Amino acid sequence: MKITLGLIILAASLLSYASNANADKTILAGGCFWCMESDFEKLDGVTDVISGFTGGNIKDPIYNGNHSGHFEAVQITYDPNKVSYKELLDYYWVNIDPFDAKGQFCDKGTSYLSAIFVANATERDIAQQSKKDIEKQFPNSNVITPILNASIFYPIKGDESYHQDYYKNNPIRYNTYRWSCGRDKRLKEIWGDKATH
Repeated sequence: MKITLGLIILAASLLSYASNANADKTILAGGCFWCMESDFEKLDGVTDVISGFTGGNIKDPIYNGNHSGHFEAVQITYDPNKVSYKELLDYYWVNIDPFDAKGQFCDKGTSYLSAIFVANATERDIAQQSKKDIEKQFPNSNVITPILNASIFYPIKGDESYHQDYYKNNPIRYNTYRWSCGRDKRLKEIWGDKATH
């Protein structure tokens, strides 16, 4: 009995390791992290999306306090066998306004700016090509979304944990915010039928 139980635990551990071995992570900023979390959790191959902050120098930034210099961002865990990094970026572009130098939609300020955070040279090459493709689609517009080196990602936690899965836990408030912010209207204006929401 003990040997059988031990083998079951070992098999479960190996399966967990195998699934994690096939998982990659990336960090993207696109304004309100509630919306980014909602949009990316709908994408096949994405297994987890966490709201938080990145890009600044302040340690342990908080939403209702000092997060100066940080972007509202999401950390996306995905299975590269189901969705590639390039496909994630293709999906990212049609869920942001890449021309807004003041924030995203109704949310203005540096913490709401869009950005792609790359972890290595391969991701940088893919991201740069992806941005060039968008620039070709919109030759008369300035694509301001930067490609930045990944830095420490600080998940929202503690008293502010209600921001995680906000769209699931507060659907009426979330949908009211999203509609009143004009996010989907603007996405439709830019991307037409490519807009995913």
